[in-house]
Amino acid sequence: MKIFIAGDIVGGVGRTAFARVTADLKARHGVEAVVANAENAAAGRGITRPLAEELFQAGADVLTLGDHAWDQKDLIPILDREPRLVRPANFAPGCPGKGWVNVETPKGRLTVISLIGRVFMSPYDCPFRAVDALLSREPNLGRMILVDFHAEATSEKVALGWYLDGRVSAVLGTHTHVQTADERVLPKGTAYITDLGMTGPKASIIGRTVESVLPKFLTGMPGKFEIATEDVSVEGVVIDLDETTGKARKITRIREAVVRAPGTPHE
Repeated sequence: MKIFIAGDIVGGVGRTAFARVTADLKARHGVEAVVANAENAAAGRGITRPLAEELFQAGADVLTLGDHAWDQKDLIPILDREPRLVRPANFAPGCPGKGWVNVETPKGRLTVISLIGRVFMSPYDCPFRAVDALLSREPNLGRMILVDFHAEATSEKVALGWYLDGRVSAVLGTHTHVQTADERVLPKGTAYITDLGMTGPKASIIGRTVESVLPKFLTGMPGKFEIATEDVSVEGVVIDLDETTGKARKITRIREAVVRAPGTPHE
């Protein structure tokens, strides 16, 4: 069972790149399911219902969210009705939506869990205890379980990888938009990478134009960060899983350059 997981999709250029690359990636790698972090899909600030539909039509089976989950208010009413949109499971009790989803594939049931970190982030509930509770109380999870850990600190991501080694199929970091080179299969069979990277413009500061971001660092003054458009790539990983055990056989880092078509929307 091979699964493609795309790093944070940023703005219109990221959505377009995802749509252009996903079908080809599925064919070349024999991918049977696609998961993407889409919490920056709406101009870097959350996602809307139409944009979610756009990404589902482009090939995504599940879209995960993160700290921008509530930025687009029109999304909140549909989170309880659209199981393929997964917000972090360790948000406070009572929040709309769900922190995990089962997807039926030709190779068996795939479970996708979303978690959010606490180090250098808002004071969310503990992701370690939240995933413990989920794994122990839910009887219908698949053998193949992916965890999107949307977190800032490398140490917190690495810690969760080791904590869940042998208990889930993969722990995949998102949020920093910088792809790391530490992909590996941990000793008990869990695939791991600290950050999947970004599906969006590399000639940028984590997806925003250099010109709009630099003044913030130089002066501390607020300003609008514009989505960049150049040097667009799709980043993520392809994971090869044993569908009978849920263990990872291999994790392959992906970076696919995409030539931006004239007129591609930024937002």
